[in-house]
Formats: sequence, structure tokens, C-alpha cells
Amino acid sequence: MNALEIKNLHVTIDGQQILKDLSLTLPKGEVHAIMGPNGSGKSTLAKALVGHEDYIVDSGTATMDGKDIFDMEVNERSREGLFLAFQYPAEIPGVTIANFIRAALNARQPKGEDVDAVAYYKDLYSEMERLDIDRKFTSRSVNEGFSGGEKKRCEILQMSMLKPDYCILDETDSGLDIDALKIVADGVNHMRGKDRGILIITHYQRLLNYIVPDRVHIMWDGRIVKSGDKSLAFEVEERGYDWVKQEQTASV
Repeated sequence: MNALEIKNLHVTIDGQQILKDLSLTLPKGEVHAIMGPNGSGKSTLAKALVGHEDYIVDSGTATMDGKDIFDMEVNERSREGLFLAFQYPAEIPGVTIANFIRAALNARQPKGEDVDAVAYYKDLYSEMERLDIDRKFTSRSVNEGFSGGEKKRCEILQMSMLKPDYCILDETDSGLDIDALKIVADGVNHMRGKDRGILIITHYQRLLNYIVPDRVHIMWDGRIVKSGDKSLAFEVEERGYDWVKQEQTASV
């Protein structure tokens, strides 16, 4: 199946189990959103999938198009088509945006081959224009001295250039004003397509006004406890997360 499939996933950090029997399927061609309160395990899921060393997978599986993610090193997961846009993008002093993205693209080329420089800069400038990023940023160190909005746009720029098969956006809307939010959303919408799955992690429905998901999942206490169409996000916005807790308590 052409999908990111997570089955019965249990993940521990610092001796505490955060994800508890979590299952989720993200087919190519679809955009899914995960919503949930603080501490429900949303970011833990993202970091476990990309291979953060602090997040220990106790049991369960995760596959991309049938390939076992957990059998891959971190860089292999990226080259195989998994991308994470961080909630708090790291600064990389001394490495320019242009060189950083070009190096990432070269790492995906057959051995001994590099991307064509002219074609690379043509694509890079086109994507920067789409995301309202000044060309001068190509010579700036990655995220160093950037505002919150500039960091998030830089993440989407990387995603646009790498064209991964599966994109995970971990609270990309965090700290964005409405103008930056619209620009980032336009960049994500431009990436939508039948050959790509996108997973959006967010607290709030407002981002989903601009990136309309095919499916919405509610996470609670390390599990996906409710799924539905985009109307589920509006229900969360109206009723809050307490009703999810009440439903879970009532079902026990």
C-alpha cells in the first residue's frame, strides 16, 4: 500500500511511556491533521518517526510504502522520502540556506552525481518567491537570527525543494501572525498531490481554514481516540478537548 502506516506504536522517553498502542494510516494523495491537548503525544509521534535518539520505540511498526522505517538510520529515512518541519527549527551557524538545501539534494543523487547548479538556483529562487523570502536569505545561515515566521517559511522552502513523499508538519502554525500563516499554508497547499502524504500536527483549527484536511484525528493520552472529516476540527474548536476526555471516561 502506498501509505505511511503506523500500527500499535508504543514509545517511551526518559522512562515514561508517551505513545500507547497508536495506529494511523496516511495514504499518499491525502492530507491528515492530528489535534490534541498539550502532553497528548503529538510531537512524540513526529520525533519517533524521524528517529530522534531520545524517543525509544518499545513496540509497534511504522512503514513507508511497505518499507520498515525503524530499520533505517535517520538519514536513510530522509532519503527515502520522510520530512519533518520542526515546531522549533534549529539554527545552523555557518551553513547558508543555499548550501544546506543543495547538500541535502546532492545526498539524494546517484553516487558521484550532483544537482545542476543553474537548474538548482532557478528552482530555489522560484520557491523563495512563492514563499515571499528575499533572495538575500540564500547567503544567510540557516535560521540564525530569523523571526518565527521566517524560520517556518524556511522549513517549507526546504520541503518544497526536497519534494518528500511524506511530510510531517509539527505545529508549523505556532507563533505565526495571520500573514505568515497564509504564506506557509499556500506553500503547503502547493505541495499537495497524488504522490505525497501530508500530516499536520496542530492545537488549533485556524490552520485548517487554509489547509483543508481530508481526515482529522484527535489524540488523547498517547492514542488516536477519534477520527473524522474536517468538521471534527470545528467540533474541537467549539467544545474544546474536555469532551474527548469525557467520552473516553464514559466508554471505560
